[in-house]
Amino acid sequence: MTMVSAYAYYSCLDYAPYTNRKRLICTSPQWEQEMGHKQYKELLQTFKGDVLPPNHRASVTVQRVGSRIAAAAQKFSMQYGKKDNKVGASVYTYTVVRSKEANAFVLPGNHVFVLTGLFRYAHNEDDLASVIGHEMAHNIARHAGERVSEGIMMTILSRLALILDPTGILFTLLVPAQTLLISLPHSREHEIEADKIGILLASEACYDPRASKLVFSRMRDDGGNRSATATPPEWISTHPGYDTRLSYFDQWMPDAMDRYNRDGGNKCRAIREEMKRARKVAAMMHNKVDDGKR
Repeated sequence: MTMVSAYAYYSCLDYAPYTNRKRLICTSPQWEQEMGHKQYKELLQTFKGDVLPPNHRASVTVQRVGSRIAAAAQKFSMQYGKKDNKVGASVYTYTVVRSKEANAFVLPGNHVFVLTGLFRYAHNEDDLASVIGHEMAHNIARHAGERVSEGIMMTILSRLALILDPTGILFTLLVPAQTLLISLPHSREHEIEADKIGILLASEACYDPRASKLVFSRMRDDGGNRSATATPPEWISTHPGYDTRLSYFDQWMPDAMDRYNRDGGNKCRAIREEMKRARKVAAMMHNKVDDGKR
């Protein structure tokens, strides 16, 4: 049993891209993508009726911003990812859902979802890029695979606990200990890692990385205005506190700004002019659609 456990441990040992964080991941990129494709189809049915059409201005904007972040993610994967990691192989899809909830996520298989409540905090393309960059970072770092692997390991440990102690006392102690000491810290670690990679992706795609601080500051301020007890203490939360995240952004910002201003800012200056022209075209198309409805 010991030899089998040791073999399982070392065969699942891996390192996260860019941060080189040591981790256990037992799933393959191919399996993760298959699960992502399946969940994508299920979510399309769940959100049916609330999915905005592709020519809606919000959909056009999300696809435009997402495509630039996706290109940066592909470059990132080639530079920092493993050769057998095919995260960027699938074509990206972009789905915008009419909802009061402020959320966005990217499923394995490169399926990007944005819920329109997010626009309370993401006021422009730089803001939106900071959020999509964060969510794509979760995807290319394969955090979903880590969570599944953690669940597999926990199942094995739980069964071993019941074998060693049929009374169930050890199992009863194991579950909350695992949540507080492993699952929640790992979840917060994933969020910090996605923040770090996310601003790198945004800056490489020529979006202002300083927008990330603005978005999280708005979320923090809005959370405080809504309820003083809305946010749980960090140690029992899946996400780090806003102040913790903002302090990390301060640490990473010099490098992100160097990337953003690379080549004396010439590269991003030209690209941002292209973005400006694209926004004008999108606005004109949106106005034509509105005129046609009258």
